[in-house]
Amino acid sequence: MSEHQSVLLAEALEALAIKADGVYVDATFGRGGHSRAILARLGANGRLIALDRDPEAVASAHAIADPRFAMRHARFSQLGAVLVDAGIAAVNGILFDLGVSSPQLERGERGFSFRADAPLDMRMDPTAGETAAAWLGRAGEAEIRRVIKEYGEERHARQVAKALVAARAGGGVRSTGELARVVAAAVRTRERRRDPATRTFQALRIHVNQELEELSLALPQALASLAPGGRLVVISFHSLEDRITKRFFSDEARPHLPERLPVKATELPRSRLKLVGKPIRASAAEVNANPRARSAVMRVAEKLA
Repeated sequence: MSEHQSVLLAEALEALAIKADGVYVDATFGRGGHSRAILARLGANGRLIALDRDPEAVASAHAIADPRFAMRHARFSQLGAVLVDAGIAAVNGILFDLGVSSPQLERGERGFSFRADAPLDMRMDPTAGETAAAWLGRAGEAEIRRVIKEYGEERHARQVAKALVAARAGGGVRSTGELARVVAAAVRTRERRRDPATRTFQALRIHVNQELEELSLALPQALASLAPGGRLVVISFHSLEDRITKRFFSDEARPHLPERLPVKATELPRSRLKLVGKPIRASAAEVNANPRARSAVMRVAEKLA
């Protein structure tokens, strides 16, 4: 198994503008690449809170024996509650590194990848929620088609959904290998250098883990948790995540005007965020070293007073 490489590590640290005595949140601990780098820049009075919904990621955090560091088993949507429970009123920076980690993809038994035949699970937290196999066994064809089309941006969603429902007659789709074979038979045309099952696997993973809903719930909590001047940094790996982040940042960077009411310039509500720079992508050198970085885009915003 290859070691997980944190994407845009140096750029994320610079974007957070870390203060030695600041309080920071790594909302996606993974295997701790960003967390360790943040701790290296903090002083004795600094503090870092990390979150992850994956119990394996939480367990790996035990290797960090640092009194400035605290790990929490939690989802994005629990960010506000985690900080309240920790007695933290405001933080100086929050980092989201979205998507799946290399260990999740490479451990076949987790069911994230079609490269190994394993139970079709796909849950980032295997202790909670419904597996992909269970959902495929009960969902209607129209719902399956919608998920695959919207979250996987799959042109052949209708054919794939129909084939998945038809597979129930033979006992259903219970493993990653079975899913890959059903999709391959349903998708006639092939994308260059892409397995026909790629988009369906992405769609099911996003749906099973409610990834887009979690992000939509977490961003307002992150903004509310930031101190004035605090930075919010989001690294996305596909267009749906980036679209949610971009829209949230843009909306909060504009004043919220009351509709159809005359307002004086001095009475205009203030923006809550300031966009910092342009979206950042990985360098050619990083992409060569870590192909996963190819689709990454990082957006940065700062909370206004």
